Amino acid sequence: MPAGKSTLAVLAAGAALLSCAAPPPPPPPPKPIVAGPPTDTVRVPLTDLVGGTYYGNPGGLYPGSLNQAPSDHDSAARSWRNRIRPLDVNGDESPFGKYVLLSIGTSNTTQEWCSQSSGPPCARWTFMARAATDPSVNHYTLVIVNGAADGQDAPAWTSPTSANYDRIKTARLAPLGLSENQVQAAWVKLQNPKPVMSLPADSADAKALLTNLGLVLRALRIRYPNLQIVFLSSRSYAGYATTDLNPEPFAYESGFSVRWAIESQINEMRGLQLNPLAGTLNYAKKLAPVIVWGPYLWAEPTPRSDGLSWQRSDFEVDGTHPSQIGESKVGGILLEFFKNSPYSKCWFVTNQYCL
Repeated sequence: MPAGKSTLAVLAAGAALLSCAAPPPPPPPPKPIVAGPPTDTVRVPLTDLVGGTYYGNPGGLYPGSLNQAPSDHDSAARSWRNRIRPLDVNGDESPFGKYVLLSIGTSNTTQEWCSQSSGPPCARWTFMARAATDPSVNHYTLVIVNGAADGQDAPAWTSPTSANYDRIKTARLAPLGLSENQVQAAWVKLQNPKPVMSLPADSADAKALLTNLGLVLRALRIRYPNLQIVFLSSRSYAGYATTDLNPEPFAYESGFSVRWAIESQINEMRGLQLNPLAGTLNYAKKLAPVIVWGPYLWAEPTPRSDGLSWQRSDFEVDGTHPSQIGESKVGGILLEFFKNSPYSKCWFVTNQYCL
């Protein structure tokens, strides 16, 4: 066979072999991306969590990771603050009238505000007793009243027909010659009893508490038609708790409930989507009062940036309720807060004017 034909034959045979060979195997599939556990699980005081997150939830007391109210909400709070003025029992302006600062809450709230029994006399180290002896506090037109009571957790305040409001009307306001029409500011510190589900679960207690706070705020506006502003506080530290009443992380996570409620009101008033768990908190339509942060009380045994910390001696045996030391600590914090907050100083301190 001539050389040329021999070469062609070899090439043809090789091509035939190649055409019969199996195709190369496909490349291996990419490895699946497995999401690891969240890394933002450390409980940091919201005031120190500025720029950080907890299970994806931003820190700071207000939207934008801020510890001060944004300008539009600040203006609104000042505007409604300015409506606080002496009223008579019918709700009419009077030079001889009064305005009431009322507490709403459960056992810890009443212990810090006035007394463990809820009624007078207030323990001398509590907020009300401190305010009563402070010469800089307005004792002429301001009346401070304790509405909080032991065992009255958030669900006990969600309806305007709840027995607690009748109790306050008959046992707290009426004996002082006051009416519901004169309640114009409130400090609210509430919790849900015995929570079981923490963040980031959809059924987390923090979200259930948000719903209850929304209901409470609307109920307050119905019972107290001249209520202008509410100061919300979340729980203090519960790392020493020995019961299931409201231990960590639920005490810490209640701070997000308050933050979400305020954020939802801000968004709603901006024409944005409100948080459906909170429901409407529209103060322009008088469906709720303006809400701002009261004292933020959560801290750990290690002091946070402003120095606040909680030690074992601040609590009773159960690690949940404040001891006399703890009551005194919060009582002092509350007094300084109301004397200095831009939303209370002008009506809380004597010789001040809301402008």
